[in-house]
This record gives sequence, C-alpha cells and structure tokens, in this order.
Amino acid sequence: MPKIENNISDVTNRIEQAARDANRNPCEILLLAVTKTRSAEDIRCAVDAGLTNFGENYVQEALEKISLLGAELGEELDKELHKEPGTANLQWHFIGPLQSNKTRVVAENFHWVHSVDRLKIAQRLSEQRPIDLAPLNICLQINIDNEASKSGFSSDEALAAALEIAKLPNLHLRGLMAIPQSQQTLEKQKIAFYALHNLRDQINRSLDNSKKLDTLSMGMSNDLEAAISQGSTIVRVGTDIFGKRDHKREKH
Repeated sequence: MPKIENNISDVTNRIEQAARDANRNPCEILLLAVTKTRSAEDIRCAVDAGLTNFGENYVQEALEKISLLGAELGEELDKELHKEPGTANLQWHFIGPLQSNKTRVVAENFHWVHSVDRLKIAQRLSEQRPIDLAPLNICLQINIDNEASKSGFSSDEALAAALEIAKLPNLHLRGLMAIPQSQQTLEKQKIAFYALHNLRDQINRSLDNSKKLDTLSMGMSNDLEAAISQGSTIVRVGTDIFGKRDHKREKH
C-alpha cells in the first residue's frame, strides 16, 4: 500500500519541519499511528514503512490485532534474528476511554495507556499489571478546556491525582494527554497546548526528580504543528496516515 507509506513520509516531514521551526530536535517527538478501525494489513504496511508505535481506542478490536500481528511479526523476527517466538518489537498504546471492567486486559497487553481519567482506573491498572512485565507507562487525561462532553481530570485536580498515582508500584506516570477543542488557526490551537505544557511544569515542581513527567501526548492530524511548537513529545495521527475512517467499522 504505497499510499500509506507516502502518507507516513509526509507526516514525518511535517513533524521534522515543525520541530525545526520550534528549535527542537525531531527525535524528541514520537509519531503514534492511530489504528482504530484500521485493518491488520494497514498496520503491517505502516510497520514496513518503519513505524512501531500504534494507538488503539477499542479493547476487543485491539486485542485481536495485537494477537495477530504479534504472532506474524514474531515469526519473521525469529527467522531473521534467531530469537525466541513472540519478539515482535511493536509498542501498543491504549488511547480511548477505559472502563473498569476492561482494565485487566489492558494492563496485560499494552505498553502505554494515555487515557487515565480517574484514580480508580490507575489503581486497577497497577493492581492488574503482571509482575513479569515492566511498569505500565501512563498519561493522565486532562480536560484542558473544561468541556462537559469530555472526560479527564480538570487542571485543578491534576496535581493531587499525579501525586497519588505516582506512588502506585506497577505504573510509570509519564505525563499528560489532552484533546483540546478544535480551532481554526495555529495561534488559537497553541493556547490549549501551552496550558497543558504549563500544567506539566507545575506538577513537576512537586515531584521528586526520579518521578518527573517527560511526556506530553498532544496533537493530531490537524494541529500537530501547534502541539509541537508547545512541547509535544507524542503526536497521535490517524487520518493523515490511513485516510478517513469508515465509522461503520467502529466497535467497542
């Protein structure tokens, strides 16, 4: 699927240009391919183009892909590198709303969770993370614009939540995530991203050096330049890599 490969190249160029414009190193910014409703074939094409980090919103759909692609790519790496089965070097990020009854399978199968919006969810993820796995990387979801329709901690709640969650033994609190309101101009887009960056800095002033937050998961297809200008370290891109989604395929 050369179109996906070309799209990845285009998005990568945008990230690199935005980083240069902000006097940042492009290597500081991770491209997270958002693959909800996308086929395993689409993801395989993205892997062939060099991507290794994939974001999923729906638990059951994600588990099917993780199982299928883990087996396929693990077998290929076994042949190339003579490693043990199951060594596919993909990183799976859960980025959608997470219900309490689905925390166990997420804790067992993902490397990151960007959408921790309640202390209870963090506690369950920590309790259910298998002890033979590295701590689960998490971001607190912040409702940066205080929208009634969106979940997440308010800016006023974030510090207390971070201090509690940073104590949980099987989690690694990495940073903050937000999905701001859509804005039509670059300057207006920057406002919410600046606020999230500033909030992370405020939280870091209260955390020990070993626990300071290093991640800002912010910016998508239509506003990644604004996000990078304000310090984003992970941009979540779906449409500009894979094209418009078929909403009929969405499932939970």
